[in-house]
Amino acid sequence: MTRLFAMAGYVYQSAAAIVLIFAISHLLPAAAYTNFSLALASSQLLCVLMFEWLQLAGLRFLAAAGENEAARLRWSLFAAGLSSAGALVVVGGCAALASPLPAGIIILGLGIAVLQGLTDLYFLSVRLSDRLGVASSLLALRATALLTGAAAGGAVSATAEAALLGIAAGHMLGLAAGLVAYRTPLQRASLQTMLADWKTFARYGMLAAGASVIHLSVPVLLRIIIIGRLGATGAGAGFSIALDLLQRPFWVLNAAIHTVSYPDVVKDFEHGTVMKSVQSARRMFEFMICTTLVLLGGLVGFIPDAARILVPRESLDGFLATAPSVAVFYFLHTHLQATVAVVPHLEKLATRLVAVAAGQLAIVSAVALAAAWAGLSPRQAVGCASLATLATILAALGPTLRFQAFPRWALVMQALAAAIVIGSLGATPTEPAAWLAGKIVIAAIATAIIGWRGDFLMLARRG
Repeated sequence: MTRLFAMAGYVYQSAAAIVLIFAISHLLPAAAYTNFSLALASSQLLCVLMFEWLQLAGLRFLAAAGENEAARLRWSLFAAGLSSAGALVVVGGCAALASPLPAGIIILGLGIAVLQGLTDLYFLSVRLSDRLGVASSLLALRATALLTGAAAGGAVSATAEAALLGIAAGHMLGLAAGLVAYRTPLQRASLQTMLADWKTFARYGMLAAGASVIHLSVPVLLRIIIIGRLGATGAGAGFSIALDLLQRPFWVLNAAIHTVSYPDVVKDFEHGTVMKSVQSARRMFEFMICTTLVLLGGLVGFIPDAARILVPRESLDGFLATAPSVAVFYFLHTHLQATVAVVPHLEKLATRLVAVAAGQLAIVSAVALAAAWAGLSPRQAVGCASLATLATILAALGPTLRFQAFPRWALVMQALAAAIVIGSLGATPTEPAAWLAGKIVIAAIATAIIGWRGDFLMLARRG
């Protein structure tokens, strides 16, 4: 039941993030929203750059550690996190001198990156202290604080700086609540021991985080290339809203599945039999592939209806033109970054992860620039990026195929059929209200069938 509660908490986070994007897009003018979106995306990139190596190392090593070893590792992890925060402030501040963004936005972006990195690290330690319910509650609380803070800032001042200040306040509240709600056990380590832990973290975590940074750079680069053509216009804001909005559901669903399943997969890989390890990974793959397929269908089928109500009129055409192709891109991007990377993470093949990520960045950059040079529409440019990402997935499947944790392909085909049915509902009218209610019922039935066929509800409940 705790795992089911955690899944619900992640769904809530996704909903809060979606509402935040819609709210800010209404509260800020198009040019201010474009600056807000770029600053927030840049802060996410900086956060991953400086803290992801610790997140990945902590998840990989803490999940398999005993109680005493875990307490020592947490001490080393937090010390490294504070050092990374200091380095981010110094290096990021110097690099920001060359940025065209206003100084206030740059400072707030750096602050958000630091606060998010430290908060995520502490929440991870809570989760891996067998406090899944507490961690999920803290994540939901932070999502609420981010939404409230950003909306309040935008409503009061209608500037990117005010909205970013609200985001920073939300992260501060989340970190403070985490420190009050649960103090993770720590064991002070000597400097020599801590440096040895840092070396272990870095050997695996920095390479794996480098792959994450490169993967995260792909949509940022795509944004820069296409916004460079469109400028700070309504069409540019619509495309930015699509990029901001449609990554959230996939990221949050993937994070939820990793939170409830990946620690057990690591334990089975380290301490269980080969058969048990393969079985755990297979079930996780089924969970990830099938649920994201249904999610993709839901986005294609229902986001256009919601957009006509929630997206600002000046940005609506740009959003509707690109949203379906952006959803497909994020579906593929998520599976390249998460699903295809599970086995290399288990086997600590971090160098391979970097090579795959660099390959995706290179090929997506090439096709996006070629599309922009050829005068293709943003929708067509994103479609080219999706094909490039699919090609990278096919080239990176070697370790996963050798591990032989194959999902039940009949179940995957059923999920694909459900996604097609749900996605096709986007072509049907939403008025009168009975039509919309009928669409929702059909989508709910299709989703329930896949959940029942895959036994995903029971998978979320176990443990």
